[in-house]
Amino acid sequence: MPRFNANLSMLFTELPFLERFGAASRAGFRGVEFLFPYDHPAEQIREQLDRHRLEMVLFNTPPGHWTEGDRGLACNPSRHAEFEETFERALEYAAVLGAKRLHVMAGLRPRGVNDAAMRAAFIRNLRHAGARAATQGITILIEAINDRDIPGFYLNTSAQAFDLMHYAAVPNLAFQYDIYHMQIMEGDLAPTIEANLPRIGHMQLADTPGRHEPGTGEIHYPFLFAHLDRIGYAGWIGCEYRPAEGTEAGLGWLRPWL
Repeated sequence: MPRFNANLSMLFTELPFLERFGAASRAGFRGVEFLFPYDHPAEQIREQLDRHRLEMVLFNTPPGHWTEGDRGLACNPSRHAEFEETFERALEYAAVLGAKRLHVMAGLRPRGVNDAAMRAAFIRNLRHAGARAATQGITILIEAINDRDIPGFYLNTSAQAFDLMHYAAVPNLAFQYDIYHMQIMEGDLAPTIEANLPRIGHMQLADTPGRHEPGTGEIHYPFLFAHLDRIGYAGWIGCEYRPAEGTEAGLGWLRPWL
């Protein structure tokens, strides 16, 4: 049966961040993820994880200057030093939080840089991150994001991600398969997941259009969940959606699975 974890950057946002852990636990979740932990001391987050017996499933590496438009650093050839420095900060948080997965954000395509240079930069940074993360038993993940939600994002399709993974040849690198993004960009969800299951290290979900909870859009999630059971997916699925009418009100779809 699929294991669902709460994305605390999207769910329970009616509450302050540190209060969302308890809300997730009371709702039946046993794991959590979020975009970034860096606005809070790692020890405060660890306290919430321990108090509510939650597993720290995943968070993102620092994205650069988020408020100024950065969405990651890894594909930018001019920011290698910044990437390596901020990746160390992610590792420090991961050590305290017990996280075994880190999403390395590819970033926006920098102006004036050709595709070959971006690809080389991304592969170089993935190799560095993979080697550093391996010292803590951590898997690094890359995610393809649709070009409507984040125009100009470097990584957009599963085929592009799997090609990069092949040439990077990083043993502890896996794909973060986001069902919502991949439905928008390529569809063909069930066959793609099945064909590439060994390379998928984490999954996320939302329905489309709207990026709301399953059952509000076009994706036939009951079929997809049964398919994941049939093919033996044993990882987590992060609930990374915007509740249509409040988090608690929108959890009905999840009750049979918790």
